[in-house]
Amino acid sequence: MKVLVSQPLPEPSSTDLLSAFVVVIGRPDAWPEEARRHLPDADALVPTPREKVTGELLALAPHLKVVANCAVGTDNVDLEACRRRGIVVTNTPGVLTEATADLTWLLILAVARRFREGDALIRSGAWDGWKPMEMMGASLDGKTLGVFGPGRIGSAVARRASSFGMRVVTCDAADGPEAFERLLAESDVLTIHAPLTPATRGRFGEDELARMKPGAILVNTARGPIVDEAALASALASGRLGGAGLDVYEKEPAVHPGLLPLPNVVLLPHLGSATRETRLAMARTACDEAARVLRGEEPRHRVV
Repeated sequence: MKVLVSQPLPEPSSTDLLSAFVVVIGRPDAWPEEARRHLPDADALVPTPREKVTGELLALAPHLKVVANCAVGTDNVDLEACRRRGIVVTNTPGVLTEATADLTWLLILAVARRFREGDALIRSGAWDGWKPMEMMGASLDGKTLGVFGPGRIGSAVARRASSFGMRVVTCDAADGPEAFERLLAESDVLTIHAPLTPATRGRFGEDELARMKPGAILVNTARGPIVDEAALASALASGRLGGAGLDVYEKEPAVHPGLLPLPNVVLLPHLGSATRETRLAMARTACDEAARVLRGEEPRHRVV
């Protein structure tokens, strides 16, 4: 049996968990050409969030039994097309929770305490010593943390809030408008952890950002298209919002050009799960799920 791994993963993962199969590892800059070449005789696919597994590509894979996504989100996979074709889809929940929660707090603190501006000042050589009015940021103690999507990661972020003296309000994507309006109105820091679905796509647009607390900070480590980046750039440039920290982007890997020059925005290249331990655990989970399905066993983390 043949397994297509879309790009190199941290090892040991494919080298041992998929050793009973023929493994082809693609190149990160060659999708979907690699898919068109190898899917026609592939039995399993292990993609990452970077690769779009479309219905068009799935139609080329008559033998495909499983798409073992190396991510907790599955918005890069056409789930309905997999369902129609009887293809199992799995993900990697749990293993990246703590790493992503930690990175969320990195962004919260970096924006609140003006890390980017302070680092730039030091590197410029222009800093001439301590001043009582220089680089004043925002204290978190006594403020309100709003969590949009209190699942595994959102709950882990909320647990950490007590260490900073913050109260927490939460809102699930399925909650009614009253809960969402409370989230917008009360959050000094609003952090997004909901999955990308038709209901959450563009959930934070111009109108929603205008109803947020003046001077609030918005953080997104979930999926970029949940936030309208043009509207966010406008709200930040006008001073309506106090800052933003982003690890994901609406049209990733592109970033809206209006965000790039803003001093109150911290931008990271999708690093939420990027610890050696976490990325290895993700790779091993995805490869194990593919192997389990190919052996005729039930996967541990079935999505479809």
